Amino acid sequence: MSTALIVIDFQNAVFIAPAAHRAGLVLERIRGLIAAARAAKVPVVYVQHAEPDCEWEEGSDSWRFPPAIAPQPGDFVSAKRQCDAFFGTGLRAWLNQRAITHVVICGYATEFCIDTNVRHAASSGLAVTVAADAHTTRDRPHLEAVRIIEHHQAIWRGFGGIQLIDSDAVRFVEA
Repeated sequence: MSTALIVIDFQNAVFIAPAAHRAGLVLERIRGLIAAARAAKVPVVYVQHAEPDCEWEEGSDSWRFPPAIAPQPGDFVSAKRQCDAFFGTGLRAWLNQRAITHVVICGYATEFCIDTNVRHAASSGLAVTVAADAHTTRDRPHLEAVRIIEHHQAIWRGFGGIQLIDSDAVRFVEA
């Protein structure tokens, strides 16, 4: 099974007040996942959200990735303008060209882009591992971030083809 690590929307906007829940800790966990993937020669994919007239505005500092996890030469960066990183992008073709059948997903925002892509990937036949402690969101008016994360992880556990593993237990096999 060929694997890719997919880092979804963990851009500088995640740190704009109010910052996402435990954003600094999640950044460190994502950095660890990237290092482990690169050490095993597993491809790293960055999904980069762009939306005009807000903190996700393409070209702005908040649109860029934090330097600690910035893409390196050879990484694939896939731009998107909505929650689904597979819709209207080259992501699926890129994965198919490399015969990738398993994805490890981390990033931002649990109830939007993470959930959409976890479900899309699993529904389209990919094996999915969610780095359970390496995705986050912000508190919302109706629910705290920690409860949003707990809710989605409970749903994913019951969805076929999805595995949840803490980031320090994710093992990448050399590609």
